[in-house]
Amino acid sequence: DEYLARGWYRMGQIIFTTNHIVYEEAVYRVYWLRYFIPSIKYNKNHQKIIALNHNFSVEIKPLEITEELEELYALYKSSIAFQASETIRNFLLDGGTADIYNTSVIEIRDNNKLIGAGIFDNGTSSIAGIMNFYAPSYKKHSLGKYLMLLKINYAKAMSKAWYYPGYIVAGYPKFDYKLFIGKEIAEIYLPELASWMKYDIDLIAGDED
Repeated sequence: DEYLARGWYRMGQIIFTTNHIVYEEAVYRVYWLRYFIPSIKYNKNHQKIIALNHNFSVEIKPLEITEELEELYALYKSSIAFQASETIRNFLLDGGTADIYNTSVIEIRDNNKLIGAGIFDNGTSSIAGIMNFYAPSYKKHSLGKYLMLLKINYAKAMSKAWYYPGYIVAGYPKFDYKLFIGKEIAEIYLPELASWMKYDIDLIAGDED
């Protein structure tokens, strides 16, 4: 919780922070993002996604990296255009077997078929969204966003205060889906001030230059 609140994040079995990333030989400014869970109110778009997927079953449990999860991840990885880790195990455990984090998984099934999974870490008063993946044939169901909503539902039920979904990138909109929870309640971390502030599109746009 303390590291998340300082703009750090889990990567493999370490915790790190950064203010910039490199994509296609260009340097971009990143902003770590969080939401105060009690302030999250579902709008029509959120409710539409929940309704769209109401026939699917959902189970939340401690993470066990199964062959079924790896197969779904491999299917998802084959459908995306950006670079991703070869396996879930490599991404989370650096290829090892031990996990120092308290990690859970949300599994979405259509009847008995696993179609989506979301992995997150539990803190005392927060959760950190680590990865989401789903069957490409279910893309129209917005399962990535649905998994974010399911994580929030879990956090609310567990009386958590904060949801950390990762970072957004100035001038690189691929990560902006994380703002669909609500730009008006999103907070971004400013390392220069060592504090969080309300999301401000003008501030982000200023770092695109």
